[in-house]
Amino acid sequence: MIDILQVKYLNNIIEQDRRFIKKITKPMMGFKAFHFAQATIDGIETAHMIRKGQLC
Repeated sequence: MIDILQVKYLNNIIEQDRRFIKKITKPMMGFKAFHFAQATIDGIETAHMIRKGQLC
């Protein structure tokens, strides 16, 4: 069985979280490899989620 959850403003929530990542990565000169970019963004997202209390 699959439960389908409908979130009215999910896109807005995702865009708000993305705005925080853009604010941090904008001063950086860019990423040389996709692997390093992925690792950096994952770390930023994790730290932000911990700060917001979304991670147990």
